[in-house]
Amino acid sequence: MIDFFCEEVSCPDLVLDKVANWLNATVESNNKMAGDIAIIFCSDAYLLSMNKQYLNHDYFTDIITFDYSEGSMVSGDLFISIDTVNHNAKKFGVTFEQELLRVVIHGVLHLLGFNDKTNEEQKIMRENEERSLKIYYNA
Repeated sequence: MIDFFCEEVSCPDLVLDKVANWLNATVESNNKMAGDIAIIFCSDAYLLSMNKQYLNHDYFTDIITFDYSEGSMVSGDLFISIDTVNHNAKKFGVTFEQELLRVVIHGVLHLLGFNDKTNEEQKIMRENEERSLKIYYNA
């Protein structure tokens, strides 16, 4: 089950059923099953606190993914900074919704086992993000 929460921010204006269906379809297209996936929209301050507390990182980021997947069951928590997503949307010249959906699918792709540490992994991650976004917008 995919659930959405908001901490210290107003919830973004998304069609949550459409987003959940899209994420479920993405998981299933990778031959996995969606377990419990929580998407928590939050502020920069909230995410920075999480980053410091759990990862010992003292910097802002757009997303932190906690992966609880076991076998073919995909589960995890995605903490997404609305502040950073908004900043990055302006920086990259895309809409807030486009950047937010890119970050959401990025987190789900991490839960599916995709990484982005090396240049090759980053290329594969971006290709998967773009493919998934096209599916969302063409649905």
